[in-house]
Amino acid sequence: MTIANLTRREVAELAGSSKRLLDKAMQEHVLPVRHVAARGGKRAPAQLLPSYAVAYAAIMTKLDLKLTKAHKKRLLGQLARLQPAEIRTARIELIPAVEVDIGRLVGDAVDRAESYRTARDKFILHDDAIKGGTAIIRGTRVTVYSVLGRIEHGETVDDVLGDNPDVPREAIEAAITYARTHPLIERRGGKPWSDRA
Repeated sequence: MTIANLTRREVAELAGSSKRLLDKAMQEHVLPVRHVAARGGKRAPAQLLPSYAVAYAAIMTKLDLKLTKAHKKRLLGQLARLQPAEIRTARIELIPAVEVDIGRLVGDAVDRAESYRTARDKFILHDDAIKGGTAIIRGTRVTVYSVLGRIEHGETVDDVLGDNPDVPREAIEAAITYARTHPLIERRGGKPWSDRA
């Protein structure tokens, strides 16, 4: 499947799971983690997870079974060998005589993750010359946080699109997820940095 490229927060959001579930899998060395330098070099390295971590997290959230570390690793190994399109029909034997219909259980989460990852990479941009490097929608000066703020204050995606007719729907949806999973860093004194430049 896809290389490591989603943050822990993105995986949790897309899978509908908790960050705690992912933290435990990372601590147990069940989920492979890739460390990359953070933007600006001032923060700790970012921890990126593979796209199939979304399927893993969704399965572990929805499945009412206690699995050993060995079973979790086996599950993850089988998920890693699947392409996103194969998940819809995949069945995985977790333990002898226990088979899981992966597509039925987590297909929607994997589809969401692939759509988000593609849209994020295409439409979300950090450019130090625009809004001080705050994440924006490519080709605009609209920050992802302003889009999320509008949604949180009762507006709809269609309202945002009405004000930005040249921006595709998937860019707005990616901006919302990105803003939720990449919160603004707070400065000393507890006040968030403004995204106004």
